[in-house]
Amino acid sequence: MAPSMEHQKREATQEKLLRISASVLKPPRKLAGVVLITSGLPARGKTQIAHSLIRRLNWNGESAKVTRINDYHRKKLERCALHKLFQTDHDANIALRTQTQWDAMYDCALSLASGNSVAILDGTMITHEQRSEAYDYFSTQMGYRVLFLECVCEDAQILDSNCREILSHSLDYAGTDAVKAAKDLRIKIEHFEKIHQPMDEKNYPRIRINTATMEITAYKVTGHIETSILGYLASVSLKPHTLYFSRHGESEFNVLGKIGGDAVLSARGERYAQALSSKINSMHIPDLRVLTSRLRRTIATARDIEAPQEHVIALNELYAGVCEGLSYEEIQKQYPQEFASRDQDKLRYRYPLGESYVDTMQRVEQVIVDLQHTHNVLVVAHQAILRCIIGFFLDKTPEELPYMEVPLHTIICVSSQGFNYKLEFIKLGIECVNTTRTKPQNCSSTRTSDDALITVPAHYDISDPWRNLGSCPTLVQQY
Repeated sequence: MAPSMEHQKREATQEKLLRISASVLKPPRKLAGVVLITSGLPARGKTQIAHSLIRRLNWNGESAKVTRINDYHRKKLERCALHKLFQTDHDANIALRTQTQWDAMYDCALSLASGNSVAILDGTMITHEQRSEAYDYFSTQMGYRVLFLECVCEDAQILDSNCREILSHSLDYAGTDAVKAAKDLRIKIEHFEKIHQPMDEKNYPRIRINTATMEITAYKVTGHIETSILGYLASVSLKPHTLYFSRHGESEFNVLGKIGGDAVLSARGERYAQALSSKINSMHIPDLRVLTSRLRRTIATARDIEAPQEHVIALNELYAGVCEGLSYEEIQKQYPQEFASRDQDKLRYRYPLGESYVDTMQRVEQVIVDLQHTHNVLVVAHQAILRCIIGFFLDKTPEELPYMEVPLHTIICVSSQGFNYKLEFIKLGIECVNTTRTKPQNCSSTRTSDDALITVPAHYDISDPWRNLGSCPTLVQQY
């Protein structure tokens, strides 16, 4: 029987992509990266796991990127009719679906050729033929290491929850009538179930994860990145969750423009501590846990919150070494070279006898692992620490962390929405100083003091400038 026109076009397209890939994308063997390919029916948590792994890989120094095949599908058909692309009895749809898969595979290889060390191809890959084509392309043709991640789930309740998350947050159904979207997703899953072939290939390195029980099995998994991925999967949670963050109330060092130390709260910081506890207690958050650092200002800020509290040393503020307790003006005067070096590379600069942002990122990693699994946790910590933790959930690059805005006297709510996180600021209306110093334009070691201090926030010369205002004692005096 002669091959159909669609089949011939499909083979011609594959041959063309292979020729282009071989000439443009094939890396030197010493630079070969890793391609992680997801496999499994829809609503099994593949995309959420893929993005969780990307966050963790980038956090630990890899350069990783996700390529979603569904993004390519969405460009081909109207969202409300997306399921039509997955009909199994229509040659044109099969050819179109194959074309989008190859487009995504090409761009996935391109991300590795451009310098990334890990690329995740996020798709269903539910047939032996699809997986064979992908493995041959990335491994045989391109020379990359390939690892499959098969996601399975038969728990009806979890599948229903996953479908609701897809319908609420996936771009596939953005702006689509809810009834039509639910019907489309249901029909799409039915199309896939007709052709699904579970992974039983003997020659592919693979990890199988049951996203209902989070049981993990591995087969032929070797290599540093691959074994790291296997370890990271143990900390992945697919359940929707909400986390709350707050810096400590304004401290006396904040008022004076000093960094680090173990200062007590200012009068306004005490007012914020009362306002924070009143707000959190009134929210009646179920099973709330509170994590603070072991420094006095965070413990005092959280003391009246009605929830179990843990004082975690990993949440202590970035240690400034010889600069502890100094203002920026004093650092510029005593250590101008150090001050300039920090402005030049705030992420990697380490204070003499102190820490860098990279050090604190490593220090809070286990806290982040805990937060990925938990729901309804309030973390009361410090500016640099919260930049690192919140930045992880928001997919910030390491270079962005040192300049993130984390204001005083504000509750920051981070809630999961599919594989992304939504950020919400709740200001409690207690005045405070601004402690955010932006990067100055002139970072030269030969700059003037005026140039070095141009972005230093305003602060006071005494620790409690409100002490003598009015006849009533301040909260500091009361305590």
